Amino acid sequence: MPASMRQAMEQFIQKAAVLIEALPYIREFEGKTVVVKYGGAAMLDPVLRRSTAEDIVLMKYVGMNPVLVHGGGPEINRRLKQLDVPSRFVNGLRVTDEETIGVVEMVLAGTINKEIVALINQAGGSAVGISGKDGNLIHAKKYEPADGTDLGFVGEIVGVHYKIISVLCDAGMIPVIAPLATDANGGTWNVNADTAAGEIAAAVAAEKLVLLTDTPGILRDPKDPKSLFAQLCHREIVELTDEGVIAGGMIPKVEACLKALDYGVAKAHIIDGRVPHALLLEIFTDTGLGTLITH
Repeated sequence: MPASMRQAMEQFIQKAAVLIEALPYIREFEGKTVVVKYGGAAMLDPVLRRSTAEDIVLMKYVGMNPVLVHGGGPEINRRLKQLDVPSRFVNGLRVTDEETIGVVEMVLAGTINKEIVALINQAGGSAVGISGKDGNLIHAKKYEPADGTDLGFVGEIVGVHYKIISVLCDAGMIPVIAPLATDANGGTWNVNADTAAGEIAAAVAAEKLVLLTDTPGILRDPKDPKSLFAQLCHREIVELTDEGVIAGGMIPKVEACLKALDYGVAKAHIIDGRVPHALLLEIFTDTGLGTLITH
C-alpha cells in the first residue's frame, strides 16, 4: 500500500476511534437534558462562536436536549460605555440602576440572544430565543446582599416555571435563554447568567450542567493552568472560598453548580470555553475538561 494511501487510512481509523469513544456517552445522555451556560471568549471569538453552535446542534442530533443560557457582559459594557454610563460590580454581580436595566434587556434579549439563535440555525439546528420573562420562565425578587449593598435591579430567583422549556425541547427546538426575570408586577430583573443556568438545571432535573468560562476551570493559582482542580466536592469548595482561592466572578459559578447538585443534577462542570469544541470534548470523551464539582 502506498504511503499516502496508508496515511489516509490511518486518519480514517482515528476518526472511527473517536466515534467509538463517543458511543457510550451518546447512549448515556440520550433523551437527557444538558444545561449549558454560554459566555466569555466563546461568545466573542468567531471561530469559538461557530464551534460552540456546532457542538450544541450535534448534541441535539444525537438525542440530547441542550438548553443554552447565555450571558453578555462585554457587549453590555460596550453599550454602557457608549452611553457614558459607568459599570460597577460587587462580588461578580453588576450594579444595575434604572438606566442600566434598559440597556441590559435590550442587549441580552435583543442583540445577543438573536445572534446566538442565528448561529445555531446556520449550523443546522432549530433554535428559539427567549428570555426569563417569556412564559413566566424565571421569577425573581430584589436581591439584598447580607452587607446591605443596594445592587438596584439585580434579581434573586424565587421560581422557575419550566413548561416553556419542556414544550420547546419536545418540539425538537433548542431553547436559547437570556437571563432576565420578571415578578408579579411585570417588572424586569437582571439575573446573573451562571445563577440562572444553575436554577434552570435544577428545575428541569438536568443530567448535567456545564459552565463555559475563560479559565481552564478552578485554579489554585490563577496564573498557573497546571494548578487546576480536576474535581472538587462541596466541602472543598467552601474551604477554597474561605481561603480566597475562589473569589469574584467564580463565586456565582460554584454556587450555581452546588444549587444544581442539591436539586438532583447528576454532574456540574466548569470548563474552558476558549478551547474549540470544548462541549464535545467534555461530554463525549473519556478525559473531559475543566473542574468537575460533586457533593
